[in-house]
Amino acid sequence: MEQEILQKIEEQGRKIDEMYRSVEKLRKYFLWTLIITVVTIVLPLIGLMLVIPNLLNTYSGNLGI
Repeated sequence: MEQEILQKIEEQGRKIDEMYRSVEKLRKYFLWTLIITVVTIVLPLIGLMLVIPNLLNTYSGNLGI
């Protein structure tokens, strides 16, 4: 009886270790997804916010407005 309990505890420990590895992989995946999203969406938007006013000033200056 005691041997069965020890085996089940060891088996649960192995499963917990496997789950931990799986969760860590998932966490890293989400982290890189967030980083890639920021680089591909947020940074270009910030760049456009800085470039568009300058472009409009140059364009309106050329038109004489």
